[in-house]
Amino acid sequence: MWKRLSVVVVALQLTACAANTATSGRVAIRDDRAVIEVGISASDRAVIENYYRNVKPKPVPPGLAKRATPPPGLARRDVLPPGLLGRPLPYALDSRLTILPPAVVRVIIGHDIVLLQRDTRVVLDIQYGVVPD
Repeated sequence: MWKRLSVVVVALQLTACAANTATSGRVAIRDDRAVIEVGISASDRAVIENYYRNVKPKPVPPGLAKRATPPPGLARRDVLPPGLLGRPLPYALDSRLTILPPAVVRVIIGHDIVLLQRDTRVVLDIQYGVVPD
């Protein structure tokens, strides 16, 4: 199913038929044949919250701690600034989440989990405040 979904998403993007539309805060890719909603599912949100509730972060030496914080008011459909890349999710967490299409990634920025389009850096969804210090 994910292969078929990713093929549809890539095909829509390559043919320039796709358009990002917002309905009630949701992001969807749409063409004449299909509408695909993209976001962090309720089950993935629960897995993420449970993971960070039970895992204690490893301390980082004070001189090495770098903070990448999202700009104030970051919202869906915004584009991340070029210098703000985020860091990947821990494998132990990412391996338990829904597999994403190849063009979509999850990253940690500050205390938030951000779902974004890999190439354009357009924000598709955000789970706020779940990552501890």
